[in-house]
Amino acid sequence: MRLLLDTAALIWAVESPERLSRRAAAAIRNRQNLLELSSISISEIAIKSARGRLNISASQLLHALEDLDVRVLPVTREHAFRLFELPPHHADPFDRHIIAQALSEGIPIVSPDESFGFYKGLRVLW
Repeated sequence: MRLLLDTAALIWAVESPERLSRRAAAAIRNRQNLLELSSISISEIAIKSARGRLNISASQLLHALEDLDVRVLPVTREHAFRLFELPPHHADPFDRHIIAQALSEGIPIVSPDESFGFYKGLRVLW
């Protein structure tokens, strides 16, 4: 099964796996699942690291992606246009992009963010 990891899920999987729910941890460990990370998450991590809100370097992130065998999902025009349809349940632009991608791709998102559950049709695994 394809799973889109949100930024927090990826960071927790690497830095503090005890913060993951049992269900999320099992899904991430299951090698039959295809784990994906939005390219938007890479931007989010880079921006927040530059501002001192995260302490993750590009090499650490690359290593994490390789360790977890995570594929990067690029943002497409379809993903971007899906943003026009999203109700304003969430103000974070990074999360909105990730939600739009998951909806466009028809794949579940692994996220601890409870507000993701407000989006009709979005399957959240946590």
